[in-house]
Amino acid sequence: MNKAELHLDDLNGASAKSSAEPLVKSVSDAPLPKDALPVIDANSPNRFINRELSWLAFNRRVLEESQNKRHPVLERLRFLSISASNLDEFYMVRVAGLKGMVAATVPTPSDDGLTPAQQIARIDAVGDALIADQQVIWASLRDEMNEAGVCVIGVTDLSQADHEWLDAQFREHIFPILTPLALDPAHPFPFIPNLGFTLALQLDRKKDGKAINALLPIPAQLQRFVQLPPDGDAVRFIALEDAIGLFLGRLFPGHTVCGSGL
Repeated sequence: MNKAELHLDDLNGASAKSSAEPLVKSVSDAPLPKDALPVIDANSPNRFINRELSWLAFNRRVLEESQNKRHPVLERLRFLSISASNLDEFYMVRVAGLKGMVAATVPTPSDDGLTPAQQIARIDAVGDALIADQQVIWASLRDEMNEAGVCVIGVTDLSQADHEWLDAQFREHIFPILTPLALDPAHPFPFIPNLGFTLALQLDRKKDGKAINALLPIPAQLQRFVQLPPDGDAVRFIALEDAIGLFLGRLFPGHTVCGSGL
């Protein structure tokens, strides 16, 4: 018998043995690892994942795409924007529903065993971390955009020519459609629509130093960023609130602006 025949006989023997003994035993026969997950009771709420926290985890994955270097920088900016608009809608719909349940003193827990108040507490913790990460990623993307020639600049980066151009834009296109609103006990708090863009202002009246609070709703027809005239090869933008902030004295004559925010 030659070597080839011996080799063939070995294979035939192995095949016969394998047909008699299964190569893989059933799962039920395999020993469980020491760190196997504990058995969860069929009636336990631990069987479920909270719907709201699961949605936040999904939005986290959307945000992570904005850090994926395989995408172009403007595409990554788009993912960041999507995660932000998703979060706005989430708080507007889902969290508002939970707050309504808390206000109505509804104690019924969700399938995962959390009451509405407990869900809101956990949502706020996860949401705060998500928002903080969005700000960090925006700062990083902003630097990369600057290197690519797309610049979002601040007030301190404006030239005298930029100030003059913005002055004309404000007088012709922005100022005519702004309506400042004073906040005082004599007037009900003004209606702010969902997803509305509003500046909150703290003012001091110059003649007597009296503190006044005011709101400045920004109409939806205005673009969120104002494109500035070209400066070399760079395409430059400034945030709308920064552009308006340069001319608040025209909206509130006789007052000093002490603080502002969105």
